[in-house]
Amino acid sequence: MRLVVFDVDGTLVDSQHLIVAAQAAAFGELGLPAPERRVALSVVGLSLPQAFRRLVGEDGPVEELSERYKLAYNRLRVDPAYEEPLFPGMGELLDRLHARPGVVLGIATGKSRRGVDRLLAHYGWEDRFVTTQTADDAASKPDPEMLHRAMADAGTAPDSTVMIGDTTFDMAMAVAAGVAPIGVGWGYHAAGILYRAGAVTVADDASTLEGILAGGAELE
Repeated sequence: MRLVVFDVDGTLVDSQHLIVAAQAAAFGELGLPAPERRVALSVVGLSLPQAFRRLVGEDGPVEELSERYKLAYNRLRVDPAYEEPLFPGMGELLDRLHARPGVVLGIATGKSRRGVDRLLAHYGWEDRFVTTQTADDAASKPDPEMLHRAMADAGTAPDSTVMIGDTTFDMAMAVAAGVAPIGVGWGYHAAGILYRAGAVTVADDASTLEGILAGGAELE
């Protein structure tokens, strides 16, 4: 059995507009200047407290920003202007992997449990994943706890598990768990820094990713 674990934001869905807008709203409500877009997206993948600690420091209003961000995110997500579309080809790739004998799928994300459940229901993915690890369940990336829990759920070992994500946090988590890190080039961290964080390869699109998974030693 092989376990393929996916990050969500920046890997499966393009949530950048919603994330940046929710961050701006949270900072604005506290009278603080919002981080520029590049900086806002640099913390995607971390749990909210970890993300805001990076943005405002340990002594900043981390808890207040986290709470206001959640409220803003839930308020804005129903606005069509902040839709979270799938990246091209990723829905079809999940369908094909799900149907492949000997392969099971998982999620490891900085999203909340509520957010993941909403995403699965929206795309009809309730039966796609044997394990879904969220910021509510385990320590924030790059801690390897999410992958340890995912492997325990699936009954797989590190040498039969891969982690697919768009950030250095995903790659570092995979390295810490002894799992093969595969980067995607369409997300929020550049390919170069994904390689420096440990990625064994970086896919340019869903088709390339499918070829890596079909031909890589990890899934043979």
